[in-house]
Amino acid sequence: MKEKVLEIKIHDLINRHNISLSELSRLSDIEVARLSELANGKRQRIQINHLIRIAEALDIDDIGEIIQLKNIE
Repeated sequence: MKEKVLEIKIHDLINRHNISLSELSRLSDIEVARLSELANGKRQRIQINHLIRIAEALDIDDIGEIIQLKNIE
């Protein structure tokens, strides 16, 4: 069985919604530093309430737009 990793697609989100990381921070009320760590793969854990706040801030209904399970190469 292949090992998997959770990818948090912060860069995709800010590009798709044409906003900055700072703006996502303001909209979601999540610290910029935390979002940056998630975006750069320095943090693998994400709190459920952060997922909800990001989804609400960007009007997202599909959690797959925020996170993705990927095979490790």
